[in-house]
Amino acid sequence: MRLVAVSAGLSTPSGTRLLADRLAEAVHGELEPQGYEVESRVVELRELAVAIANHLVTGFPPPPLAAAIDAVTGADGLIAVTPVFSASYSGLFKSFFDLIDPGALTGRPVLVAATGGTARHSLVLEHALRPLFAYLRAVVVPTGVYAASEDWGTGGDAYAEGLPARIRRAGSELGALMAARSADPEPGDEISALERQLSDLRFD
Repeated sequence: MRLVAVSAGLSTPSGTRLLADRLAEAVHGELEPQGYEVESRVVELRELAVAIANHLVTGFPPPPLAAAIDAVTGADGLIAVTPVFSASYSGLFKSFFDLIDPGALTGRPVLVAATGGTARHSLVLEHALRPLFAYLRAVVVPTGVYAASEDWGTGGDAYAEGLPARIRRAGSELGALMAARSADPEPGDEISALERQLSDLRFD
């Protein structure tokens, strides 16, 4: 299975990249005990910023950007993580996904996540990220993960799950959707099965 994480973090080291890595580890932890072999890749948008801007102007992606787009559209599961800017996803994050064909992620399982300095922006998952991927016709897992600065290293309390628990739950949900999708028959298989059913029919 191909798992791709898109990280729109700008700094080095990046909390956004760290969250993407932790989420990818959680997906591996869900799928590998079931016998699935998972190949992971992280797309760092910071490294593609100039190429993204040029592509928006010229319409022609250079090879590294084209490879990143192909990786995202060819993934069996996608993790999308952005820092919060002005109460929404970053411009770099949105610019990259503006380059994705609206039908290219149809039915693709996606886990959305974001990082920010304060928990006040946690609703960015619901008012910005989910609508974006709904437009792209992806299937977004129920649990989105928002990590504020104070969430790192906390285990939660009796009333709320800590960040590690939310990461595990979201990773488990994405892994389950990826496994279910891989178990679905290919379109050609569905047609063959239908043909077999029709050929078995007997008419009086």
